[in-house]
Amino acid sequence: MHNSLFRREIPLLAAHAEYYKINGGHRMNQIELKALAKINLGLDVLGRRENGYHDVRMVMQSIYLYDEVKIEKTEAPGIALASNLSFLPTGEGNIAYKAAQLLIDEFHITAGIRITLNKHIPVAAGLAGGSSNAAAVLFGMNRMFHLGLTREELMARGVRLGADVPYCIMRGTVLAEGIGEELSVLPAMPKCTVLIAKPPVSVSTKVVYEALDAKEIVEHPDIDGIIEGLKKHSLKQVAACMGNVLEDVTIPMHPVIEQIKGEMKEAGALNAMMSGSGPTVFGLFESRAAAREAQRRIREKSLTRQVYVTSIHSVRRNQDAY
Repeated sequence: MHNSLFRREIPLLAAHAEYYKINGGHRMNQIELKALAKINLGLDVLGRRENGYHDVRMVMQSIYLYDEVKIEKTEAPGIALASNLSFLPTGEGNIAYKAAQLLIDEFHITAGIRITLNKHIPVAAGLAGGSSNAAAVLFGMNRMFHLGLTREELMARGVRLGADVPYCIMRGTVLAEGIGEELSVLPAMPKCTVLIAKPPVSVSTKVVYEALDAKEIVEHPDIDGIIEGLKKHSLKQVAACMGNVLEDVTIPMHPVIEQIKGEMKEAGALNAMMSGSGPTVFGLFESRAAAREAQRRIREKSLTRQVYVTSIHSVRRNQDAY
């Protein structure tokens, strides 16, 4: 992955600090966006609803690992979607396509749209890559077609696409409750280096949650401890309180996750944990050099080739966002 993907500073939009480079002026025909990955600093499952969704309590954090999303107007009506990954669906099976279709249908947009996804976030990895792509499309089309939707209105549409989409619109350090759509802004995560490692295994979120339903949750992560650490701006407390209830299901299926966590901790991570339903592991480091050493060890032992050194993304909150 090209180092330019991990620039510490991202230029701001006039109103909102996140979605980046806009080309086209008032008559906007093209927009280029950065769709950030997320990690879960804490993930607890409180129960299962009758409709199959789960009540969760999670601390979400965006990081400087991102997909590049370009949206262009075209003369031909409809949606054309292309990606640098040949195995990704390019039609209704792609959540970014669904996001565009949702706005086209609601606002009777007659112009055509071409969406180009340059994917860098590992796919099906527990990093919300697809949800972040969908959030970028909602944000970009809102700007491009002057739809006038507020952030909250974009989020209300996003939840119809997926539980993580509203968070991917909000971004930063956030407490997610309900099925993940009830969001509360938290104090910003202290700056640190983040190591991301995605082992070469596939994990089905549905299978993981079904397995969780079949067993009793003995130990719940200390979500309140994480929040208290954020309020104190204590990276060490946040790291010490990290926990993911889904690890008890996914790690026995894929022991390489525990191996990667061990390598990160041995190299000096304050803590390391699986993100979401897995299989991606992340570690928090005070030292970028220590993160680089962990990266070297993980690659040397052939645990995975997909290992990236990046950092925390902090949002500059703005009342006029979007």
